[in-house]
Amino acid sequence: MSKRPNIVIIMVDQQRYDCIGYSGMMPVATPYLDRFASQGMWFSRAYSHIPVCGPARQSFVNGRRPESFGGLWNFSLALKVHALEPSAYSWARSLYELGYRNGYVGKWDVNPEHDPTAYGYDEYANSDALYRQFIQERYPQLAYDGSYFGEFDPLPLEDTRTHRTAQLAAEMIDRLAEAGAPFHLRVNFGEPHLPCRPAAPFHELYRPEDVPEWGSFAETFDGKPYIQEQQLYNWKIEGFTWHDWAPVVARYYAVISQLDDAIGNVLRKLDELGLSRDTLVVYTSDHGDMCGGHRMMDKHYVMYEDVVRVPLAIRWPGVVPAGSRSDRFVYNLLDLPPTILDMTNFSVPEYIEFHGRSLLPLLTGSASTEWRSEIAATYNGQQFGLYTQRMIRTEDWKYVWNPTDVDELYDMKADPHELRNVVRHPAYGDLLRMLRNRLYEILLQDGDGMVKTVWMRDQLLEGRKK
Repeated sequence: MSKRPNIVIIMVDQQRYDCIGYSGMMPVATPYLDRFASQGMWFSRAYSHIPVCGPARQSFVNGRRPESFGGLWNFSLALKVHALEPSAYSWARSLYELGYRNGYVGKWDVNPEHDPTAYGYDEYANSDALYRQFIQERYPQLAYDGSYFGEFDPLPLEDTRTHRTAQLAAEMIDRLAEAGAPFHLRVNFGEPHLPCRPAAPFHELYRPEDVPEWGSFAETFDGKPYIQEQQLYNWKIEGFTWHDWAPVVARYYAVISQLDDAIGNVLRKLDELGLSRDTLVVYTSDHGDMCGGHRMMDKHYVMYEDVVRVPLAIRWPGVVPAGSRSDRFVYNLLDLPPTILDMTNFSVPEYIEFHGRSLLPLLTGSASTEWRSEIAATYNGQQFGLYTQRMIRTEDWKYVWNPTDVDELYDMKADPHELRNVVRHPAYGDLLRMLRNRLYEILLQDGDGMVKTVWMRDQLLEGRKK
């Protein structure tokens, strides 16, 4: 690893961990991503540390949990909130110090007033703004119905947002490669975030009657926090049956297959330029999507696997063994910053305190590597109101601390679809104490203000809940 690799990070928006062919779980065709994942390491237990777009992406730039710098929820909706400032640490600047040229394409969501060039990137292509301009000029009469449930996109495939974003990325790879220095490129697709609008030929790939019902669709909300069932009323879907949801899920599948085709164009560009062997490529998502799971929509107010568990694959020929797999608990957006700097041999200064750890020992197959045995995620509310959550997930259990409602405890072996909340079962008192203590330790260590007050600390540690 003496030569520093080029780095390409492909991040999509709101893709479930089970909706990629390589996972072997749901019937979604993703041939390009499957091939890519088979050429490196697939992480079967990658998790988002906060399943909300803005805070997750701000954390990725900085390498720390958003509670540590105040990026609690999306700054584009509801109450105003702090966003990561340009004065904060950005690992892209560390790459710049090593001689990298840094490029950024697509969704940003880090600061409403400052774009990526204020955080260490040399070049930025705002694909959404460019796409809006493209549509206004070429298809001035185009109008979508505005429904969050999706629709058919009548545009030619090459003119859809997925493929225009991929074209921008390919063009930027050409420019970055011409400079001769190692380069880093972030490619951020807006799909498969709702509303899903698949175009031909992908919109006909999946028939609603062939889409299998999610295992969690039998949700009754019995013993669950009030806000979960309330979410159905907020979205006006309280009466939806699987017959209503199946077409929505079919469009979600279709957009993922279309997205896969676009990503194939980006990977093909690396092949055409002879760069694939010298390039570290990462594929992941900021978080997942309920998409009918637990009868719910989008991603707010829950810590179900549907939204906190994400796809993650890393390819680096000659360093990461092809066809390898890790079942360890990893944070996709907290562990990647120290991993990338580790792979480039960057000496991280002591003042930089990442909240994740380098994945390099896992990627290179260090069998004796000691690793975390749990994962913790947070949520701070927004969109339909403020509602705080903290979660810890172990091999067998998931505990969710809901300070303003009933807590949740799920037996992930016996109840993998998280339908039965057993937090009040008397047999689990010792287990709850253990999980609450470990969650407290993680949150305190990572600077979460929620556990720094005596009231919240005692509620969590002593289980002082009605």
